Amino acid sequence: MIGKEEKMRIIGTRMPHLLASSYEKAARMVIDTYYVPVAEEIVAELHHMRTNNGGTNGKILDLGTGPGYLPIEIAKRADNFHIDAIDPLGKSIRMARENAVIAGIANRIHFRVADATRLPFNEDSYDMIVSTGVLHELKNPVDMFEECYRVLKPGGKVFIHDPARVSAGIDKTAWIASLDFLERMLLTLHTVFKKNKLPHTYSEKEAEEMIAATKFKEYQISTYLVHGIRELKITLKK
Repeated sequence: MIGKEEKMRIIGTRMPHLLASSYEKAARMVIDTYYVPVAEEIVAELHHMRTNNGGTNGKILDLGTGPGYLPIEIAKRADNFHIDAIDPLGKSIRMARENAVIAGIANRIHFRVADATRLPFNEDSYDMIVSTGVLHELKNPVDMFEECYRVLKPGGKVFIHDPARVSAGIDKTAWIASLDFLERMLLTLHTVFKKNKLPHTYSEKEAEEMIAATKFKEYQISTYLVHGIRELKITLKK
């Protein structure tokens, strides 16, 4: 017989998958206010790298893509970049592919299920790696940093934004109204399970300590406000 603690563990493990459609609806509401600014920053930086370095083919990897809105916005602004995007949830990847089809750029983004701490890519593969809202979800974030270093080309950069609390920038009334009965029920269960606990936001000192455990030597760490919530930004260079 499964005990109470085991039941709660199972619920906690499955809940992110069950909430994927609700998150997609929230993320859709902050495309212009969150994903577009990040996408424009990424594209500008990649153009800058291409101008200065020459020869870079603009190969980008998005970690924890969710419903795919960040790589979609990047692809809209640059038609000569190769973009791979991964997420551990198959449901999120299916939604991301559907969103890319709707945006008319399905053939320019390659979505696949994968773990950010065990990347299925060769060494020195990418000019840039981006990640929004993944760092605080990982049990050992250093593993992700190390994998980024491995698959990043020499001179390549990593841009990490965390915790990417997209729910802070939405009309919550409109969001709840957009959910169906099952989505509302699952969201209520999730709220009870998490006891309204906000995602942990790493401090600049904590981020520096994590980076110190990796091979990265060049980096910048800063914080800024997104919809009144403190966001951590980490830029790494190989």
